[in-house]
Order: sequence, then C-alpha cells, then structure tokens
Amino acid sequence: MWNRQRLKCNARVLLKANYLKVVVVGLILSFLIGSGYNSARGAAKSNDVDIDVTDLFSRNLAFIVAMLIGIAGVIAIALLFNVILNIFLWNPLEVGCRKVFVDCRYGNAEWSDILYAFKNGYGHIGAVMFMKDLFTFLWTLLFIIPGIIKGYEYMMIPYLLAENPDMSRQDAFAESKRMMDGNKMDAFVLDLSFIGWFILGAITFNIVNILYTTPYMELAHAELYHTLKNQNN
Repeated sequence: MWNRQRLKCNARVLLKANYLKVVVVGLILSFLIGSGYNSARGAAKSNDVDIDVTDLFSRNLAFIVAMLIGIAGVIAIALLFNVILNIFLWNPLEVGCRKVFVDCRYGNAEWSDILYAFKNGYGHIGAVMFMKDLFTFLWTLLFIIPGIIKGYEYMMIPYLLAENPDMSRQDAFAESKRMMDGNKMDAFVLDLSFIGWFILGAITFNIVNILYTTPYMELAHAELYHTLKNQNN
C-alpha cells in the first residue's frame, strides 16, 4: 500500500532537483490538457450567428435550412480539425511531457523528452491517447461520476506509453486498469490534497500554480506511477 505523504515528499525532492525543467514542462502540459476542450468550444462559439429567426422564417424557409446546414458543416469541420490536431500534435506532446516527469526519478530527464513521441510510435501514441479521451468523454455523458472514475482508471495510460511507446491500445488500457484497481479513491484523495495550493494559485493570478503547484502535482503523479508499477511487478 502506497503512502500519500511519501509520494509528495519524493515529489518535492525531485522538484528541487529539476526545478526549471519541470516548471516549463508543467506549463506546457497545462496548456495541452486544456487545448482540446477550449479549441472545440471556441470553434463552436466562433460560428454563433445573431439571427432574427422569426423574420427569416417568414421570408424564406429554404434559406434558413441552408444556413443552418452551412453552420453545422463549419462546426463539424472545426471539430474534425481539432480531433486531428489532438491525435497528431497535442497527444504526442502530452506523453512527451509525462516522460519528462517520469524520467526525473531516474535523474536523466531531458528537454528533448518533450518530443519523445514524435520519434517513438508517433501515430500510435496519438491514437491511443485519443481513444482514452474519447472513452472518458463517453462515460462522462452517462453522468459526471462515471467519467471521473474512468478518468482515474485510465490515468496511467500516458505514463505507460512514455516508457512503452509500442504498447497496444488493449494492453495500455488493461494495464492502467490493473494498476489503478483499488487505488482510484486514494489517487482522488491525493489530488484533493493539492486544493489548498490551487486556491493560493487562484489568489496569486495563477503564479503559484505555474511556479510550484502544477509541477509538484505532476511529479507526485509520476511518483504514483513508479510506485504502482513496482507494486505490480
């Protein structure tokens, strides 16, 4: 059984030893995690049109239908572009960032690790990560709680890919599920233990989050991965 305080203590030691590197990578990772949702949301908003529907309906129903189809088409293209961007850019970069945090434990984390996935199983990693996000989203549609549970069940997938870029989708999902079996609630509590830092970050206009909380939390997650990997070996 792993200990939350020990994980966080190890994370603080690694943060001190790799400070500049993990702060920069943590900032990149924060952007990547939010990029998919924000770009899709922005695409939909950018196509909102201020229309007097009643007036247009009275003039030309065909025009309304054609206009709505056109708007739907533009949104669909924007969403498709976002999916492609996630698969071929954001997801490989996310795995590369996770590798930096994983390698901090070994003392060999390099800036070039950020681009790791582009040189090791590029398309495969992007596709597996996309399926992880898709399945989490579909479970979230059933209500928020199942989505959160599945999010923690799939939590180890990017770390597994960071060390095993050729791991199949089925094996990555199965191994993450096995590693997180009985650990999802404890991992959730681990994340909750950072809430005070995030509140302080909000008060300081996100400065504390950038310079301390995000890299600290990501290193703690990487430590959890190492701990569960060793427990299951």
